Amino acid sequence: MDPFGKEFLLAFFPLLVAIDAIGTVPILLGILESASPQQRRRAINIALLTAMAVGLAFLFLGHALLRFLDIEVGHFAIAGGIVLLAIALGELVGTGFLRQQPPDVRELAAVVPIGTPLTAGPGTLATLLVLTDQYSYGIVVSAFVVNIVIAWIIFTFGTTIARFLGKGGLRASSKIAALLLAAIAVRLAVTGIKESFAI
Repeated sequence: MDPFGKEFLLAFFPLLVAIDAIGTVPILLGILESASPQQRRRAINIALLTAMAVGLAFLFLGHALLRFLDIEVGHFAIAGGIVLLAIALGELVGTGFLRQQPPDVRELAAVVPIGTPLTAGPGTLATLLVLTDQYSYGIVVSAFVVNIVIAWIIFTFGTTIARFLGKGGLRASSKIAALLLAAIAVRLAVTGIKESFAI
């Protein structure tokens, strides 16, 4: 495999796990339960455009913000790893943020829980920032945009996916994603510790 393809995949998979679009499907369906197909499509488009805007803004301004606050990338990697681990553990034990969202939120409220912080939340933002230290901006942006497109496909066909997987399948896929997210969180934290303390 060529270097670009390898680096793209190495950036793509952590973002795929951090975004966890499959795990968000039940919440999306609950929020948009009473919406018409047209309203659902519009809400999904707005939510993912919001997620992309937040992610790209943080991708390009995140390092400047850290410098302004005198925070090293290693420190952010440790904090990001802890946040990711907390989210993953919350999902694994069934008390995560996903299960705390009210089902009767209006259509455009999907922007807030779905666009951010669920799609472009602390885990995704931390992953984006750490990845830019390892790979070029072009690779990270490409991996992020492809993940947003995948999330759009999953959200658009959420009802079909939910029917195919069933409640048990959705729950299992979410748990597996959470376990992978926990592993990535540990790796981020360890990398941050090594960078911060020159181990």
